[in-house]
Parts: sequence; structure tokens; C-alpha cells
Amino acid sequence: MIDLDKIRAIDIHTHAEEPCGCHSDDGYDDLQSTMAKYFRAPWQHPPTIPETAAHFREQNIAAVIFPVDAERETGYRRYSNDEVIELVKENSDVLIPFASIDPWKGKMAVREARRLIEVHGIKGFKFHPTMQGFFPNDRMAYPFYELLAEYGCIGLFHTGQTGVGSGMRGGNGMRMKFSNPMHLDDVAVDFPDMKIIMAHPSFPWQEEALAVAQHKPNVYIDLSGWSPKYFPPILVRYCNSILRKKVLFGSDWPMITPERWLADFEKIDIKDELRPDILKNNAARLLGLME
Repeated sequence: MIDLDKIRAIDIHTHAEEPCGCHSDDGYDDLQSTMAKYFRAPWQHPPTIPETAAHFREQNIAAVIFPVDAERETGYRRYSNDEVIELVKENSDVLIPFASIDPWKGKMAVREARRLIEVHGIKGFKFHPTMQGFFPNDRMAYPFYELLAEYGCIGLFHTGQTGVGSGMRGGNGMRMKFSNPMHLDDVAVDFPDMKIIMAHPSFPWQEEALAVAQHKPNVYIDLSGWSPKYFPPILVRYCNSILRKKVLFGSDWPMITPERWLADFEKIDIKDELRPDILKNNAARLLGLME
């Protein structure tokens, strides 16, 4: 279990990659190496879950970690949720598992999600509309959301531009239109009891994301995927004011290391009294780790 008194932050957004690192049979190697260059990541092959745990333990940071199931749309083999969960259990002092299931899998997705919640106590699910090829407010996904609302689970949605496929021919087939955060306004209305995290500063739709998070009590924003030094002024202004309890530290590991993100966060104009909430307490409350 996570000991909140012993950690300095909770990273709400980290990725689990397959233990073999990159593999070339379905283009995954090209995708990962191109993203590593895009983000200037300090590796050639993604770290394993045990390597990730060791890094975060050394940094005294806890982390939510998840795979991304986009095999239907991309052809990239998914990393089994069950395998991820078992490895995370071995590192439960620093890692918290979320799962990922492509909502296009319909009843199969709902059945798998219910099992993961009831058997393993999974608290959240990662969705990547651009990689999975769906609009979040597509009614196709609503049975999945109904399950999340029933169990009080979190839906964490990629929003905005993505580094996935950036610079590759045709963007490697990634269509950014799916990740406009305004689509999540419908989801927040139709599922007011489901907690929603909009991942990343939502370029080029930052103001849309801020509007949805301010208007809907069940919507939060994580700050992952960007160095804080690139945050637009309006995002910093909202972090310092009306969204101070609804913004969450996230790195987007392994593309951005938590220590790099935190070092840059120290240099931006965030009120000192709000930093503990943004870095740890807001996430702890959302995850049910504290009142």
C-alpha cells in the first residue's frame, strides 16, 4: 500500500510497456523510437514495470500506471491487463494499477472490466480516443461508462495533440479530432457519478478543457505530457485559482521523467501553498487514499 507520508508526489499518468521493450513485427519499434526522439526521452527501449517501479521508488514518488489497448485500430499488440496487474502487485509500495480496454470491444470490454474491478480492485481505466479511433461521446462506449459509474471508477482520457505518430508518415494514422476535450462534456453530463480525468494540457483546445473542468464537478485535468515550462498562461492561472483542487501532477513516463517535470514545475508561477495539492493531495483524494 502507498504510504502518503513517505512520498513527495503522486504521478497520475505513467505508461506500462511490454517487458520485451520494442518489437518490430507490427511497427511498434518504429513508433516507440520515434516518440522517444520527439520527447527527448533518455532511453531507446521502454523500461519494464519493475524498472519503472525502481525509478519511482528512488525518486520517492508513487505512480498510477497503465497499458493502452489500441490493437484493433493500430495493430499493435496490447499488453495484458492481468500481466500488468501482477507486476504492479509486486511493487505496490509505489505503483497503482489502472487498466485499458478498447471500448470498441463492446460486451467483451464490459465483461473484462467488471472482472478486473471485482477481482483486482481496479480503480480506473485509460482511454486514448486518438489511438483507439473513437469519439468519447460515441454511444458505443456508454455501456462501459455505465460500469465505471456503477463502481465509482475513474475514466482517464487522452486529450489534445499526441506525440504518438508525430512526424511519422500520415501521423502513423493518428487522427487528432477524436481527442477534443469538448467531447467529454457530453460524457460528464450523461455520467455525473463517473470521475473523469482529461489528460494533458489539451493543445490546441486548452480553453475548452478548462471550461469543461470548471463547469462539471466530476472532471479533472492532469498536467502530463508537457514540460511545465511550456504551459500556456491561462492554464497556470486556472491552476492557481478555480481549478486548484482539480489539477493533478502527471509526467507521461517513460517519455518524460517525473524528476524532469518536477524540476520544471518548480520554476513556474504556482502559489507555494497550492503545490502540495497539485503534486499529491488532489490525486490522493481522487484515488480514495485520503479524505
